[in-house]
Amino acid sequence: MIRPLGFHLDERRLRRAGLDYCEWVDVREHDTLDAFEAQAQPARLFALSSRAKRNYSDESYRDGDAFLFGPETRGLPQEVVQRLPASRRLRIPMKPGNRSLNLSNAVAVVCYEAWRQRAFEMEGGTGESDQCA
Repeated sequence: MIRPLGFHLDERRLRRAGLDYCEWVDVREHDTLDAFEAQAQPARLFALSSRAKRNYSDESYRDGDAFLFGPETRGLPQEVVQRLPASRRLRIPMKPGNRSLNLSNAVAVVCYEAWRQRAFEMEGGTGESDQCA
């Protein structure tokens, strides 16, 4: 998670939001995108944007890929999107005139597709881990 978030991550609020499995999730906060990249060192970084040309389902995901999602109301800042090559800018297709997905649904759609492509491997590669991938 890269600040500013727009929501709080304290345990009480996470549980109230229905995240009752938070003890299995390793949530890390970063002050900037640069700080995230330096610490996490993702293999590839993808930005999700309604203005992107490529569909998220057209990519072949790999271990270590990371995704950037922006706020529901305005998406990622254009300067963040522009710092990635066009091949790393992805969109979730929507019917014309439909509202976009909310943030949690967008994250679920893209991350589940990446996980599916990885044959539902969990951390450690066994598929049987007690940690979230």
